[in-house]
Amino acid sequence: MNRQPLRLAIMEATRILTEAGVASPRSDAELIASHVLGVERGRLPMVPLVDPPVIDAIGQLVNQRAKRIPLQYLTGWAALGDITVNVGAGVFVPRPETELLLEWGLKLLHGREYPVVVDLCTGSGALALAVQHARPDAVVYAVDIDAQALAWARHNADVHADAGDTPIRLYSGDVADSTMFAELDGLVDLVLCNPPYVPEGTPVPTEVAEHDPPRAVFAEESGLAVIRHAIAAAARLLRPTGGMAIEHDDTHGSAVPALVRARRVLTDVQGHLDLAGRPRFVTALRVS
Repeated sequence: MNRQPLRLAIMEATRILTEAGVASPRSDAELIASHVLGVERGRLPMVPLVDPPVIDAIGQLVNQRAKRIPLQYLTGWAALGDITVNVGAGVFVPRPETELLLEWGLKLLHGREYPVVVDLCTGSGALALAVQHARPDAVVYAVDIDAQALAWARHNADVHADAGDTPIRLYSGDVADSTMFAELDGLVDLVLCNPPYVPEGTPVPTEVAEHDPPRAVFAEESGLAVIRHAIAAAARLLRPTGGMAIEHDDTHGSAVPALVRARRVLTDVQGHLDLAGRPRFVTALRVS
């Protein structure tokens, strides 16, 4: 059995993915190779030669990715913070942009013992589980309205609890319901939310259009419908000096901070850019 250079397989995969219009062809090619080999991406140079079955397995996944099936669907997982979650059909795939929102939230919690955290529109549960992993002493609540998303979140919550993380508290609920988590009114240290926010009718990549659940991507009122409810929930739930962070569309750089400022109990409203320098999330604190 003639072994072949892995480098050539990655070059060919990159070429195929580039022609298919994949946004990050080299990165995806390397991630597919690392998935097939079961090694970290950074250790691929330590594997100069591979057997033909490995080349075939990489090729099969590359051909699937060339059809614009999300990479995370092919590998079965997505990363956020220091954790990974299982993802697949029926649940929104966490994006790298949300790392910055998570970092802001964890920084806010620094120095607070036994903080209470609420993750609205939790989807796969990634944000809630990443916070819980980083802060075992926290009490983390997560909620979503979609049954498929909740099934994924429950699975991921069970996996992380089995691995030793403090269990999160997962609920089915509507962020528009003003009685949701009413027992926590004024007691929450941190509210996080990555809601559906893309304005309806916006062109999106094939991976999003054909695979992400539309209900987790698009929102009415120019993408602001769910965000309005999330802001109202945060204003109600937060304790004095508690903080909120809500992700939004890059066209919302003025609109969402204005909605937050309209809430008199919220102060220190700040807009934040994503890794590409686009407006991506807003933060605020509950007045003390």
